[in-house]
Amino acid sequence: MTTVLFDRRRLLFAGGSVLATGISGLLVPAHAKDLAPTPSMQGGSNNYRPGAPIVNRIGGGGFWMTGTVRRAGDGAPLAGQRIQIWAHTTEGYENDQRSHGATLTDANGAFRLEMPQIVPAFGQPHGHLAYDSGAFKTVFLRPVMPSAKVKSLEAHFVLQPV
Repeated sequence: MTTVLFDRRRLLFAGGSVLATGISGLLVPAHAKDLAPTPSMQGGSNNYRPGAPIVNRIGGGGFWMTGTVRRAGDGAPLAGQRIQIWAHTTEGYENDQRSHGATLTDANGAFRLEMPQIVPAFGQPHGHLAYDSGAFKTVFLRPVMPSAKVKSLEAHFVLQPV
């Protein structure tokens, strides 16, 4: 049989834990309260094309753009949200229509779209993404890649209702 001794250190730790989480923190799972919305990034809307078509893939593929879309406040995943993606790639420039496409989020609020390899434009390899469906405030993102050799890029949206 194992005997557990409560010395002063363990008693202080247990008491501090109760104070930090509260009694309800021990009984109720954590929730994403007050999750702040994602701000639009400066330069993110460059070469944006309203109404870009929903596609299965942009060009020949080989590079993956992925991410999630959640609701501000509670962090709930948002299904069926339209995300437009475009970039300077091995097959075209950011302003080329063939370099643009859109996809929809799945039931878990996740999206993924295959596209050609992103290459540096103005010295930085980066992608452009936009939420522009109308039920939430429009958000433009411009994530920069650490290297042009990377084969994927992810971006996450937290949307605020209009």
